[in-house]
Parts: sequence; C-alpha cells; structure tokens
Amino acid sequence: MTARVIPIKPVGTAAAPPDGGRQRLRRWAQAGFFVLFVLAPVFNLLRYDLVAGHAWLLGFEWHAGLEDFSAGRIDALGAVGRVIGRVLLPILATGALLIWVSWKWGRLYCGWLCPHFSVVETINAYMRRATGKPSVWEPRRLPPREPDGRAVRYDKRWWFVTVPLAVGFAFVWAVVLLTYLLPPFRVYGDLLAGTPTRNEFIFITAGTLVLSAEFLFARHLFCRYACAVGMFQSLAWMGNRDAMVVGFERDRAADCASCYSACDHVCPMRLKPRNIKRTMFTCTQCAQCVSACETTQQDNPRGPLLQWVAGEAARHNEAAFAAPRPERKIP
Repeated sequence: MTARVIPIKPVGTAAAPPDGGRQRLRRWAQAGFFVLFVLAPVFNLLRYDLVAGHAWLLGFEWHAGLEDFSAGRIDALGAVGRVIGRVLLPILATGALLIWVSWKWGRLYCGWLCPHFSVVETINAYMRRATGKPSVWEPRRLPPREPDGRAVRYDKRWWFVTVPLAVGFAFVWAVVLLTYLLPPFRVYGDLLAGTPTRNEFIFITAGTLVLSAEFLFARHLFCRYACAVGMFQSLAWMGNRDAMVVGFERDRAADCASCYSACDHVCPMRLKPRNIKRTMFTCTQCAQCVSACETTQQDNPRGPLLQWVAGEAARHNEAAFAAPRPERKIP
C-alpha cells in the first residue's frame, strides 16, 4: 500500500508572484519618487526661489552669475558664458540622459517614477470600481475580475472615494508645485495658519480646479498627447529599432484563447500590447501587460506569450507582424 503524502505549506510563507515581484518593485519605486517630488523643495534639492531670485540644487544656491554682470565685474560675453555653463548645459545634460535612457529602454521614467503616472494608475483603479471602466471615455466595462482570478465588484458608491481622492491629489500637487517657486516653509506655514496670501490662494485654488478636472477626465490622455517629457521619450524610443519593447509570441496566439485579454484590460494607457511597436507609441514600459500574461499563463508549461525583448528579438517581433508582400509573377 502506497503511503499518501499531503504537502503542507509552511506557516508564514507566501507564494512568489508570477511576475517575480516586478510590479511590487515598481510600486515602491513610484512611491519613493513621489515622496522625493514632495520633499525636494523642502530640503532645497531642486527648486527656483522667486523671492530670492535664484535656484537651489542639492542644498546649495545655484546662481546664473548675472549679478556680476549687473555690477560691472564681467562683460556681456562673460555673462553669456555663465548662462550657458550654469544653466543651459546642466539642463541639456539632464535632457540628454533622459533621452538616452528612453532611446534604449523606452519611457521607463513614466512607468516607474513619474508622480503624475502614479496618480493616473491610482485613480484608474478606483474609477474602475465605481464604473467598471478605468476612464469615463472607455467605451465598455472591463471584465469584473483580476488576472489572478479575483473577482472585482463594481459599485457606484466608490465615486465617494474616487472624487475626493482626485481632488485631494490635485490639492497636494498644487501646493507642492507652489513650493517649487516660493519658500516651502512659508507656503506650508501660511496654510497651517489658515492665512495664505492672495497670490498663494489664487495659485492653489486654480491649480486644484485644473488638476481635479485633469485627474478625473483626462489622466491618460494628458500622458498620451500633452506631456512634453513623455512625447520626447516616445520619439527617442521609436527611433531605435533595437530598443526594449513588449514582445508577443505570435506563433502561440492560440494560447490566448484561454485568457480574457487581460493584457489589454490592465494597460493604464489603454493600448493593445499584442500589437506592433508603432501602435504602442505611448507605452510607458510599466509591464503590467507582461505581469498579467505571466499570471494568466502561470500554469502553461510553455510560459507567457508577452515578455520584454530587445536587440534582434525586438526587430524580429516587429517584422513578425508585417504583412507578407505578394509575389510578383514573371510573365
């Protein structure tokens, strides 16, 4: 008689997520950068002080050097040199680094760090619970389940969470943006005392109203069509055929029949990840589609159909979708 063995899971252990913890790491990266976004002005890591008339960088005053020109200590050519060396070159160097990263790996900043995109994803999740759709412009409801099979219950009462959350994020953004222009302790002190100046009140009120409308109605639309930082990253990425991209094993497309297009439904930019690169122009490389595929196909011995690819594999992935040219008949 064969003894029956019953596997016992050790207490206190949890199974590793199918994506290896990629999304958990991304959430931590987003949270950390959001905290940096809020605290950078407080610690003078990066801001421009309209009151003092100069910028702050990494805790030090950052002057363009034009005060020496005003005092007559340098000539016009020297002033131009200082503006180029102290203002233009640092800005261009930062932009060049961002473009190079985008050229090689895509919009990683957007998907992994950008504080606006983290708000987009957060509000998407709550709006989906309220309406069944991640955006008011979505044509139809998403299936009421997660890639791992968990059911999602749609309830209009989630609007009482979604709207205050969007307005709260807008208020925080308006205040933080103001601290990039005015001394942070003055701004926060006036708010805590309930005595903001007229200009502070106008800026925060207008910023909250505009950002509330954007967060509620045009979150991913802003990322797709209006964000200059995202647009330049996309242009750099599209210019490199070897850049990292979400690859789809087209010859295994039949395996998608067991899925409910989870990769399409989880995309915060409302893209179709199984399509060709040129239709994925605004992909943020958040890899939610890859993680969803890894989750839905975790019992498939051949593995997921979506994965990050680069180099020759990226070129092949794009070529695999090209329609074959008809053969010319020789008369």
